[in-house]
Amino acid sequence: MNLFIITISRSSICRRKSINFRQILLDVAIVSSIPVHFLDLFGTMIFAVTGALKAIEHKLDIVGVIVLSGIAGLAGGIIRDVVIGRSPPSALVDPLYIIITSITGIGILFLYRYVKNLMRLFLIFDAFGLGIFSLLGANIAFSMFGLNLVIMMFAGVITAVGGGIIRDMLVSEIPLVLRKELYVSVSFVGVLSFFILLYLGVNILISTIIGIIVITSFRIAAIKYNWNLPRRVFRNANGL
Repeated sequence: MNLFIITISRSSICRRKSINFRQILLDVAIVSSIPVHFLDLFGTMIFAVTGALKAIEHKLDIVGVIVLSGIAGLAGGIIRDVVIGRSPPSALVDPLYIIITSITGIGILFLYRYVKNLMRLFLIFDAFGLGIFSLLGANIAFSMFGLNLVIMMFAGVITAVGGGIIRDMLVSEIPLVLRKELYVSVSFVGVLSFFILLYLGVNILISTIIGIIVITSFRIAAIKYNWNLPRRVFRNANGL
């Protein structure tokens, strides 16, 4: 009798796991649809622009511009894929990613005199790209490991800021995300919102959209109102 009960319990557990697994696959298929792939490519292009601008500021040649554009747009996703065991990284499998970052870098190099006057608009696009990449990374982590806050947080944040950190380090600068404005923290908040919504049973597509809106809105507000995290300010001998 006891053996029969154990068998039934195991069977029901397996069925529940099977149903959950199929639901995850279905949800991931929705999130991985063509519009989301387009947004991923759009985010890659936006971050590639930041790499190109940084390269031009430091007077790098066309090769340096292309390399820094590629690193800014792709490095975060590559690091994420390598760490969580998603091999080979999608940015290396699909040549469209490298093509987009290269064309973006070259385009910015030759159109710099016009682009530099549109920096305000670019910052808005950058905020949107931050939201896209953060939630893209969190979605990939969720599809592989389920509701694991640490892995989802890591995958989301490193996708969004990994490329920018390496970009700044290559030109001997302290990474912007570590010293100014709300950036990494905004990514944290957005991914945390995504996790909570999934935990409460909200559809993954709706949770993703809300997460992107949260990150984009907070980032734009931080730019507009000059919000910064507290930091230690050292005074000189004159008290200034």
